Amino acid sequence: MKIHFIAIGGSAMHNLAIALYQKGYQVSGSDDTIHNPSKSRLEKYGLLPEVFGWFPEKITSELDVIILGMHAKKDNPELLKAQELGVKIYSYPEFLYEQSKDKTRVVIGGSHGKTTITSMILHVLNYHEKEVDYMVGAQLDGFETMVHLTEENDFIVLEGDEYLSSPIDMRPKFHLYKPNIALLSGIAWDHINVFPTFEGYVEQFKIFTDSMVNGGSMVYNEEDTIVKDVVESSENHIKKYPYTTPEHFIENGITYLETAEGNLPLEVFGKHNLQNLAGAKWICQHMGIDEDDFYEAVASFAGASKRLEKIIETPSTVIFKDFAHSPSKVAATTKAVKEQYSDRTVLACLELHTYSSLNAEFLAEYKGALDAADKAVVFYSPHAVKIKQLSAVNAEQIANAFERDDLTIYTNPAEFKAFLFSQNLEKSAVVLMSSGNYGGLDFEEVKNLV
Repeated sequence: MKIHFIAIGGSAMHNLAIALYQKGYQVSGSDDTIHNPSKSRLEKYGLLPEVFGWFPEKITSELDVIILGMHAKKDNPELLKAQELGVKIYSYPEFLYEQSKDKTRVVIGGSHGKTTITSMILHVLNYHEKEVDYMVGAQLDGFETMVHLTEENDFIVLEGDEYLSSPIDMRPKFHLYKPNIALLSGIAWDHINVFPTFEGYVEQFKIFTDSMVNGGSMVYNEEDTIVKDVVESSENHIKKYPYTTPEHFIENGITYLETAEGNLPLEVFGKHNLQNLAGAKWICQHMGIDEDDFYEAVASFAGASKRLEKIIETPSTVIFKDFAHSPSKVAATTKAVKEQYSDRTVLACLELHTYSSLNAEFLAEYKGALDAADKAVVFYSPHAVKIKQLSAVNAEQIANAFERDDLTIYTNPAEFKAFLFSQNLEKSAVVLMSSGNYGGLDFEEVKNLV
């Protein structure tokens, strides 16, 4: 089979390209720009385009399939040529569904936690040498790619993103998977450029719940009142399995899970991660892993990439970086760090970097998100606001949104870095939250802070 990727450089797209190449398909692709790690990984497999750009002459009737990435535009010259020739065009999630129609599809959805839960499940299955197909949104220890597809595996575990499928398919990705087993971790308004109202956003999770196959199993966080309402009000003929935060305690900076077999020390911490663990346990049980085996395996789970990732730790200081950027994630991460290190000064630094977080109307959603921190800093780039063609936001609007009088706000990367490197971090816990890099902060250099 000959497959061509339009916008091959994205994280998900390049991983799928590598997975299909490993299956023996003929794979080619185009993109106007490709950054690392995608660039070096495509190069390793001989899949990196020789020249960046769009080349309609690459699209011929000899191609069996086009896989269209979200980075492409509707008027992309390669897409227009494919449409003209009648070549079959799939979005990323459509193609994954085609590859898994005869498998048991396990889909992990929710505004937050889905990457961590999917990673936990794969860690446990890998520990017990249970082979499954998968697609996850982060690079995992012990896994070469973020996508793995075979003919023989019975299960496929999919991270169910609610963002749109492609420029010509405006359905959320997770609407296309038709799960046999699913999970909903939490619902907190996000992607406001696509879902401008909270009600419209919640509706996508209702559609997801109703898209499950007849007799399927839905695992859901009943401590999230919106999730509880969405699942329990669904009239779809599915089995419903609620979960809550498991019993636990913190001692000497370590979180212990209380189990029937005794107290289990964990590598991860925070109420949100304990909820993630409870959901992952249900899913693993549905996939044939019993409770004791789950606990044995999950004890060594150190977290998904970019999720509360420890940069450095000394006896008196610990520094984390975290992908958190939406209000609910920022609040959960900040609270988790403070609970874990209650006897230390917690410095929480947040970069407002995404379309939603830089939107003046959406800023109010951040009310109280940094309250758990002893010291709080927000960094944003007015240039990023301009690039995203948003109305300018100012420091006063941000301060008012967070409702924290002592909030420090920086717009200059050098000034933020100078602040960070001037801090006395004795007996401190620092968390750097962003989906960006604070205007060029070198996280390796951050290790020199302690």
